[in-house]
Amino acid sequence: MNEDQSHLNSLAIAHYVVGGVSMLFACIPLVHTFIGLAVITDIGGMQEAMANSPDGAPPDWFGWMFFLVGLGFFLLGQAVSICLILSGRFLKQRRRYLFSFVLACIACTFFPFGTVLGVFTIIVLSRDSVKALYAQGASLP
Repeated sequence: MNEDQSHLNSLAIAHYVVGGVSMLFACIPLVHTFIGLAVITDIGGMQEAMANSPDGAPPDWFGWMFFLVGLGFFLLGQAVSICLILSGRFLKQRRRYLFSFVLACIACTFFPFGTVLGVFTIIVLSRDSVKALYAQGASLP
């Protein structure tokens, strides 16, 4: 096994790990989703308790905003996490070069682990010898 193959295998494992960790952290927006759901459905008499405060109860759109924004960030985080795991699989198989390269660029925005992973993936995938490995893998059935 040469150095490029070793680096690609190590990057594949790192993609699996970072994808799993980011999948866990992508669950944090569920807190906002459940708060929004509690405001919308008035769980625990929240509206009545807030109606007695000087400012009054929040408008209905407030609960919907919390719910939809939290749900949107949760779904986006899960989608990126799944794509990271898929990229690890593709790195291992030496397939879908462009997918892995684009995802490495996107991963750079997730500080600190995604940044390190993205930069190393871009460096490895930019080598001509790695591009040749992908070309060999594409020609195989």
